[in-house]
Amino acid sequence: MTEGSASDNGGERLSGAEIGKDAVQATIEAAAGTVGEVATIVTNAVRDVATAIGDFATEVFEIREASRKAAEDAAQDAADQPIPAVEQQLDD
Repeated sequence: MTEGSASDNGGERLSGAEIGKDAVQATIEAAAGTVGEVATIVTNAVRDVATAIGDFATEVFEIREASRKAAEDAAQDAADQPIPAVEQQLDD
């Protein structure tokens, strides 16, 4: 806008206070938008971290269960072995 020209509000000129108010309002709107963007980024990051930790915990539980089953199978295999005769035990 050039000096002495009218604004779009019916030919009235904007006062310095109104110009300052508009600048502050635009600044606050821009800050609010930026805060919203950052909050969305942080929210997504927290969700992704929680998902990764949950997936890791699931893996740990599966490994623990597989280890337990392997130990049970080994114990069962040992139980299925026939007990050697007394003579065989003495020869060892």
